[in-house]
Amino acid sequence: MKFARPLITLAGFLAAWWAITAFTGIQSFMLPNPQSVAAALIAQRGYLFENTLTTLAEILLGLLFGGLLGAASALAIVFSPAAQRWLMPILVLSQAIPVFALAPLLVLWFGFGIASKVIMAVLVIFFPVAANFADGLRRTDPAWLDLARTMNASKLATLRHIRLPAGLPALASGMRVATAIAPIGAIIGEWVGASSGLGYVMINANARIETDLMFAALLILAVIAIGLYMAMDALLRRVVYWVKE
Repeated sequence: MKFARPLITLAGFLAAWWAITAFTGIQSFMLPNPQSVAAALIAQRGYLFENTLTTLAEILLGLLFGGLLGAASALAIVFSPAAQRWLMPILVLSQAIPVFALAPLLVLWFGFGIASKVIMAVLVIFFPVAANFADGLRRTDPAWLDLARTMNASKLATLRHIRLPAGLPALASGMRVATAIAPIGAIIGEWVGASSGLGYVMINANARIETDLMFAALLILAVIAIGLYMAMDALLRRVVYWVKE
């Protein structure tokens, strides 16, 4: 039953897609049928595989650095009033400016390679991680903190044994959100300027009206997003094992 529901959902989606293309008379350049997309996946498998590796690397590096930056920012905000005064405006500003506005600048500054795409992914990711983790650290049970002070525990010991276990479930929630939105930053960067990646494939296929290839790249991106989310969720369930869901 665990795998039956997703398979049923997928089958229903494919059936609805096929019915729309078969019975509505919609042009193939607007919505290709599943058969032509599958044919594009097979015919262009080498080309798609190479570009998938590029996008996957951008997403994974963005998750790594964005998660580390977000966690470090949360710790600084919670434990240092001075850091909070300096970092909070930066956090808010990073979300107030649309990522589409920053993407051309990042490509100009860091080039068409992987660096600008990773930085874009980090900008998208680190805010939900920082916000969730900081909230979790602040919500530590005051009774536990009072007990630590009574026992003359150091700040490091209090952080390790009380605040971190209390904040990790919130950090896990932030990482789940970050994993779901991580592909956005990488793809936006590839749309603005890139020499490889699934976003690059989609832009070029759209320019040549190869809609079947564009949909093939989009499906691969969806599979990556779902697979990464499921893997992150399984990992976090093992790490934060004391949280009952």
